[in-house]
Amino acid sequence: MRGIAYYCTVEELQKRGRDGIPEQFRSNTHLIYSSPATLAFNSPGAEGFGVKRAGLAIPDSVMLLVAPGCCGRNTSLISRMPEYDHRFFYLMMDETDVVTGRHLKKIPQAVQEVVESLKKRPSVVMICITCVDALLGTDMDRVCRRAEEQAGLPVRPCYMYALTREGRKPPMVHVRQSLYSLLEPRKKKSTAVNILGFFAPLQEDCELYELLRSIGVRQIREISRCKDYNEYQCMAEANFNLVLNPEARFAARDFEDRLRIPSIELRRLYQIEKIHSQYRALGAALGTEFRDEEMYQETKNAIARFREKHPSLTFTLGECMNGDPFELAVALTQMGYSVSEIYGTVTDENFVYVQRLSELAPELRVYSNLEPTMLNYDCSEAHADVTIGKDAGYYHPGCPNLQWNEDIQLFGYAGLRKLLDGLSRVLSEKEGAV
Repeated sequence: MRGIAYYCTVEELQKRGRDGIPEQFRSNTHLIYSSPATLAFNSPGAEGFGVKRAGLAIPDSVMLLVAPGCCGRNTSLISRMPEYDHRFFYLMMDETDVVTGRHLKKIPQAVQEVVESLKKRPSVVMICITCVDALLGTDMDRVCRRAEEQAGLPVRPCYMYALTREGRKPPMVHVRQSLYSLLEPRKKKSTAVNILGFFAPLQEDCELYELLRSIGVRQIREISRCKDYNEYQCMAEANFNLVLNPEARFAARDFEDRLRIPSIELRRLYQIEKIHSQYRALGAALGTEFRDEEMYQETKNAIARFREKHPSLTFTLGECMNGDPFELAVALTQMGYSVSEIYGTVTDENFVYVQRLSELAPELRVYSNLEPTMLNYDCSEAHADVTIGKDAGYYHPGCPNLQWNEDIQLFGYAGLRKLLDGLSRVLSEKEGAV
């Protein structure tokens, strides 16, 4: 007999509270059905900005991947990309290495050989290691110090530890700390600001750039836009940091402790009123006022045009996208649309939106992307006119799908307008096919 895919309504989640999140949404309590990772071919670093690509965000850096063959194989897909040509190197572990840790003595020599093989001396060598060393309890800081002494340049660790995804410092949090650990103190400039959180830049038409320049900011730096190592070092001149991704909080704390650069955290939002109020709050924190009325009205008009063309739609939302599916569900519901299902994981970060959704759409179903019973999922149980996210597209084949997971990052009013443009495109393509 066919089983049923597990789900909770947002009303049920709200009643259970933050401390009562069902174990089906917590990966450390059961066998994992890794649908998002499999769909994106994303170990902590294959497609998208996982550990491997993220670790090479520093200009002129190279990476030495220390791993058994099975862990290193998917890196070959990344190394074929033109921008990563001659930036990935491998130190493969055999069975004896796995049992005895013998490979650790080879790393300093391997780093030196990598450096000597390159025509241009790299700025830093990133050592990427896998769960094998997590189980061995390897002290990578010590290994990197020894490699630095032998090679004569900075060597930093980045951990592709799937085992620590649910821990205090998951791989994508740690790699952000490693990326900024090479910055050296510099005299601060009141006209300089850093944007932290992503490994690719914000979209060119993002209004955040314009708003910052309107209050006298002249240098807006993102690690992905740094052309060389010296420009990367200029990030230490910032007067303050804007943190756009919670995974960069530890890195921002390091900026404060080591470089005396404070930070302000902003959220990626799709609720137009919340975007507006967030800019007001940012202005107040900086002792100024942002004039975003024109951008606000332009976006309201874009919503009205979309609503006129598509007055009634039902969405399903996945988590393999550039956004929080729970926040996006609130935004779409407030626009007058229906959201029938969300596929994702539930954390404390989501609960503020779960509470709002329990008022707006209490019967909205939340399925766990980690739950093995998703093998039994039947898309006929819920209507969908359009899906957002790669995983949502997988669960509703044949339905118009906006994957919404490109490298360039969306933010603010410009991000919301681009979302509407993307939805218009996939809906029009479906109409054209019919």
